Amino acid sequence: MTTHDIVMILVLTFPMFLFSIYPGIVLSNYIDEKFNIQETQKRAIMIGTAFLFSLTLSSLLYLT
Repeated sequence: MTTHDIVMILVLTFPMFLFSIYPGIVLSNYIDEKFNIQETQKRAIMIGTAFLFSLTLSSLLYLT
């Protein structure tokens, strides 16, 4: 994997945020209901999940 491939995957993550916001919201709401977390932790989980999901989608899109 070259530097060009990594840059292209990172560029593709930004449009994939459109598809990954909903899973982040669902997961953060589920964890909030189960463990009663703070709002800052809920937002961190939402953003982290959205980023990891969009990174996964973009890498699958680019490498296949």
